[in-house]
Amino acid sequence: MALVHSSVWRATQDGGSGSVTSCVVVATLAGLVLQLVVLPLWMLPADAAFGWLLVPIALLSMPFWSLIHEAIHGTLIGHRPWNDRFGRVLAIGYGAPFVLLKSAHLLHHRYNRTRRERTEIYDPATSSWAAAAPGYYLHLLGGLYVIEAASVLLVAAPRRLWRYLARLLDSPDTFAGMLLEGISRRHLREFRADAVSVVLVYVAAGFAYGRHVWMLVAALVARAVLISIADNAYHYGTRLDARLEALNLRLPGLLERLLLAFNLHGVHHRHPGLPWYELRSAFLADGDEFHLGWFTATARQLRGPISADAPGLRQPNVVEHSTEQR
Repeated sequence: MALVHSSVWRATQDGGSGSVTSCVVVATLAGLVLQLVVLPLWMLPADAAFGWLLVPIALLSMPFWSLIHEAIHGTLIGHRPWNDRFGRVLAIGYGAPFVLLKSAHLLHHRYNRTRRERTEIYDPATSSWAAAAPGYYLHLLGGLYVIEAASVLLVAAPRRLWRYLARLLDSPDTFAGMLLEGISRRHLREFRADAVSVVLVYVAAGFAYGRHVWMLVAALVARAVLISIADNAYHYGTRLDARLEALNLRLPGLLERLLLAFNLHGVHHRHPGLPWYELRSAFLADGDEFHLGWFTATARQLRGPISADAPGLRQPNVVEHSTEQR
């Protein structure tokens, strides 16, 4: 098995933290095999009650994304070619081409809190809360993941169509046009290979589930909601035009490790090249603080869109001090 190839295995190690990364990678790949192969072909035909195994698999969607996030920044595995290979395999299991996820995420870092990338903000001069709310809530409650997964529909699109869509979507209010243009110019072959793989994997899984296919659909819907609602929690209501702005959200130590320290998002935005197991040290070295609890920050997004003129968006955030020392 490639995962235990000695050079790759050693590259993932950084004491205990490297072992945690390796264990999470192995567990995630095993979970994908269970979800897409073992469960539909052997377990469900024996007893439909095995479908309940999809509940913990769905609940682990955020650690799954955290692994892909590490691969996006080249910190999942020390050997870059293997890092990207595992990133592509994980992204196929996730349901979207790795190059799309990587390109979009790096553009997020580049344009964070600018006009191109501030999910919850609307301009009161051209819109209103009521007009912005439907799109905002669709995006929050699953739409982000749906857009990522639906990108595979472009698998057979000629380069001309990619360029046309890039021009069509080019706007100061989004980087979508930039994203499509960049993929069409430099990464179209990789995108197509991964998109075909996503389609084949999930079509085959759908046939394998047969009359139980609704279980697979329900698990993917849960993944869509969890991924989408967690995505902007680290940025909701933070200062505009502050490209390094992000929140550190408090979690118990075990959950922080499970999420690969994704909750230390403010630290990550200031030090995007650090692997997850160095973020806590950077948090302490920077004298950083927690802004909110993770669950509080996630839930408050349900308040809806925020006007660009709202008080505080152009002022430093009030930090909720924490005396926690883990």
